[in-house]
Amino acid sequence: MARARVSTATDGGATRRAKAARPSTASPQPSTPDAQLIVITGLSGAGKSQASKLLEDLGFYCVDNLPPELLEGFLALRDAEPERYRRVALMLDIRGGDPAAAIRRARDDLRAKEMAMQVIYLEADDMTLVSRFSETRHRHPLQERSGVQASITKERRRLAETRELADHVIDTSDLSIAQLRERLFAVLPRDRADSALQIDIITFGFKYGIPLEADLVFDVRFLTNPFWVPDLKPLTGLQPPVRDFVLNQPAAGRFLDLVAELLTLTVPAYRAEGKGRLTVALGCTGGHHRSIAVAEELAARLRGVEDTSVAVFHRELER
Repeated sequence: MARARVSTATDGGATRRAKAARPSTASPQPSTPDAQLIVITGLSGAGKSQASKLLEDLGFYCVDNLPPELLEGFLALRDAEPERYRRVALMLDIRGGDPAAAIRRARDDLRAKEMAMQVIYLEADDMTLVSRFSETRHRHPLQERSGVQASITKERRRLAETRELADHVIDTSDLSIAQLRERLFAVLPRDRADSALQIDIITFGFKYGIPLEADLVFDVRFLTNPFWVPDLKPLTGLQPPVRDFVLNQPAAGRFLDLVAELLTLTVPAYRAEGKGRLTVALGCTGGHHRSIAVAEELAARLRGVEDTSVAVFHRELER
C-alpha cells in the first residue's frame, strides 16, 4: 500500500453501496476494551494480512484464513478458555467461501450471551487491487481462465452480503500502512497501553555481534572499561560498584542526556508512523559492564516519557 487518502469506503465501483444509507447493524460493544472479538474480512488484496499484523502487535490472538464453518467451533473454544482468547482477531475471506452465513449465526449466538463481535470489511478500488496483484505476482484466489479484473468483480458479487453485515468498511485504496493502522485503531475500543510505544533496550557485546532486531545502535566503548579494574572485573553493570564507576564518568552523563533527548523527540514521530515497537541496542566490548550500567539508567529516564513502555534485556549475561 502506498499513497495517502483516508476514506471509509463508499465511493468506488458500481457494485458498492453506501453504508450511510442504511441503519447501522453494529453489535453491542464489549463492556471493556480488554475482551474483544474482531472479524476481519473483505476483498483479496485489500490489506487483511497487514491488518492481522497490526492487531497482533496490539496483543490480539490472530487466526488467518479461518474456514467460516469453523467460526462457531472457535467461539466454543473461546468460551472454554476465555483468558487465552480474551482478545481475538479472525481473518475470514473468500478462500473459505462466503462467510456471511457464519457471521450471522455467530452474531446471533453472541448477542444472546450479551457479548459483542465487530466485523471490519476491507476493500479497495479495482485499479488498486489489480496493481497490487501485479506487484506481488500473487494469483487471485478466484482466478481461473479469466483475468484478475474479472476475478475481482466475481469476488465483490459473492461478498456483497458479507459487506452488508460489516460494522465498519474501510477503503484501503490510498492508505499507507500507518494510515490503515490509524483507521483500524479508530474503530477499536482501546486502553492507553495499546497506544504506547514499546521501547526495548538491549545490551550486547560487539565481539558477539550487533543484535539483528535493533532499530538504533549506540556504542558506549568510549567510556573507561571497568573490566580492567580487578575488583570490578567479575561484577556486572547491575551491581552498584560498576554502575557508579561507569555513570560517574562525565561523558556518561552527557551521553545519556543526548540519547534521552533524542528518543523523547522522536517517540511521537515513530508512533505517528504506525510503529508499535522500537528496539534500542547499547553495546560495549563484552556486554557485561558499561552497556548494562548505561542501559539501566537510560531505561529509568525513559520511563517518564508519555505514551511509552520500556523493557531492558541484557543479552550477554548468560554467556
